[in-house]
Amino acid sequence: MFQRIREDIQCVFERDPAARNVFEILTTYPGLHAVLAHRISHGLWNMGLKWLARFISTLSRWLTGIEIHPGAKIGRRFFIDHGMGVVIGETAEIGDDCTLYHGVTLGGTSWNKGKRHPTLGNNVVVGAGAKVLGPITLGDDSRVGSNAVVVKSVEVGQTVIGVPGRLVTKPDDEKEKKRQVIAKKIGFDAYGMTQDMSDPVVHAINHILDHVHAVDEQMESMRKVIEQLGGNVKSVALPELDSCEIDSGDEKHQKKVDNT
Repeated sequence: MFQRIREDIQCVFERDPAARNVFEILTTYPGLHAVLAHRISHGLWNMGLKWLARFISTLSRWLTGIEIHPGAKIGRRFFIDHGMGVVIGETAEIGDDCTLYHGVTLGGTSWNKGKRHPTLGNNVVVGAGAKVLGPITLGDDSRVGSNAVVVKSVEVGQTVIGVPGRLVTKPDDEKEKKRQVIAKKIGFDAYGMTQDMSDPVVHAINHILDHVHAVDEQMESMRKVIEQLGGNVKSVALPELDSCEIDSGDEKHQKKVDNT
């Protein structure tokens, strides 16, 4: 229980650069308050104390503006940023490391009992105002753009935008994967948006990410050359990229350094 609470607090630091300390998060983040209240109400729901579970979830909605049915299943390190207007239905299932922004609805499209709400895999991001409706599945690492309406399942690693939702990225897009890792390295997540969206701001941001990667490569090459010439460069610890980001361009830079 306490381990999960610590994880919920830590994930706020990782996904919101405005977070400054634990006390601030515990006292001023309604998304965290709603998740903690749900952990309690969900436990009561599973114990058969349905009314008490619903009462706690209703009280939480009054206090936070976030409505989570106590029957919903939520994984670890779940983060609701801003939070106002978020609705999560009874049979919704959310995996680990997922993020929802304000105005998101995980809703149903049927009055029939049984599974009628979405299932989110791990590391899913749903942008502000998006609606994910029906007993569909969003695969691991998928993204839903702001204000999208999704009524069909989404495969692993894909991104959906628009009304109705349409796919805009391919899971094997190596350039997009590199940009995602660079964005993660510098602590940026553009509300579930990708470079294929017709948004000039997103387009500019993706070029910045490409530039950051190129500058990192050039600086590392310069550092190695200076050290080979006898210079002493102070080492500064930087976040490491995954090995999958080392491409043929990196090998070319290394050959140039060796030849020098």
